[in-house]
Amino acid sequence: MSPRKPNMESSIYFGADGWWHGRVTMGVKSDGGPDRRHRRAKTETEIKRKVRELERQRDQGRAPTAGRKPTVEQWMETYLTDIASLKLKPRSLDDYWSKTRNDIVPGVGKHRIDKLQPEHLEQMYRALLDAGHAPSHVVKVHRILSRALKIAHRRRIVGENVATLVDPPSVDETEANPFTKEEAKAFLEAAAKRPTSMRWIVGIGMGFRQGETLGLRWPYVDLDAELFRPEWQLQRLTWRHGCDDPRACGSRLHRFEPCPPDCTTHRNYKRGCPKPCPKTCAKHASACPQRKEGGLTFTRPKTKKSRNAVPIPPVFIPFLRDHKAQQEEMRAAAEELWEEHHVVFSRPDGRPLDPRQDYEEFKELLAEAGIDDRRLYDGSRHTAGTILNELGVDMPTIMEILRHTQISQTRRYVKGRSHLSKDAMRRMGEFFVPAPPDPDPGPTETITETADTRAARARRRIR
Repeated sequence: MSPRKPNMESSIYFGADGWWHGRVTMGVKSDGGPDRRHRRAKTETEIKRKVRELERQRDQGRAPTAGRKPTVEQWMETYLTDIASLKLKPRSLDDYWSKTRNDIVPGVGKHRIDKLQPEHLEQMYRALLDAGHAPSHVVKVHRILSRALKIAHRRRIVGENVATLVDPPSVDETEANPFTKEEAKAFLEAAAKRPTSMRWIVGIGMGFRQGETLGLRWPYVDLDAELFRPEWQLQRLTWRHGCDDPRACGSRLHRFEPCPPDCTTHRNYKRGCPKPCPKTCAKHASACPQRKEGGLTFTRPKTKKSRNAVPIPPVFIPFLRDHKAQQEEMRAAAEELWEEHHVVFSRPDGRPLDPRQDYEEFKELLAEAGIDDRRLYDGSRHTAGTILNELGVDMPTIMEILRHTQISQTRRYVKGRSHLSKDAMRRMGEFFVPAPPDPDPGPTETITETADTRAARARRRIR
């Protein structure tokens, strides 16, 4: 009988080097050759355990692919360039790249992806928290890395997604701080003195996001049917290189050494001096002569639900018609300098409003109205949802107006008011313990007027 083993059967032997060796046939490589995996151990028992583990992974279809595994840095670049870019919105993709460059790569980028351990991630998260990052920032980093490792596990590059074995930091949900009715009126009174007053009426009165408000365009506004259709949003995106060699393109802007302690070049930067460029820096795309996909750009909203039509309050219609007439006058005054973008809220030359200037104007209006500082989101969507609830509108209707996909999300936007809670508990108390009856006021004098006339009384006397 031939000593040759059957196909797919593993072999175990003791080598001349003093180690036990095991070889397992896993299948076929991408080039058509046999995929034979090697394991070694000091004892026969240990090598048999390793061989059985490989065979189990092969039989269950969970065996990682052959070849040297990439590092975390290499895999993240592959994931963001070739996989995530096909699904994510541009703004989200920019955020993924930023957290990968600034947090994931410096933290665990040199580890091979199949050698990554939960302890490595926990140490990185601890370092980020010690550096002053908020827990919510660390959770976002965890989710990005976990998603990338999930794709690697699905493609059998790694045997397990180690991010699922790590608990990220707990995050306290940010408390909403919407305007009260009085604050909303005071804010709009301050905004009425500015040319952009209609922008704030729509933003606060209808609960639009900033990008949706600035991205409203006249072709999607039906004043006769009283409908807004937020089909577009305005966002500022990061520029991308359009040249073949991004590193050489930005060579004059590369800065590999940190700034001195008394740096005056970046003294007006709100976040301090920027970090030095990495040795393989391919940024500075804003200076590329062939730059693309950046600046103020009209993009589609994130979900299909966000593009649902929203009814316009009838009282807003006359103001919107006046606003449109004023915009026509600006177009006539600008003449050839006018840039047509069909936006509802524009600058004097027709260009859309800048989100940064819009945010600064919001802060100025807060100061003018005497309202304490708060987020722009609190002054728009949270305020609209809360006031609608105070007016007695039910949650499903508020969900449709704010265009949420889940009612649980709407509940996070609606903040209860203390006076409503007090009134509700007062009525609850009166239900269980009725109020005492009013005291008896005693006898009262009743004056009854007769309807008889003098002639009727005379006839009765005669009878």
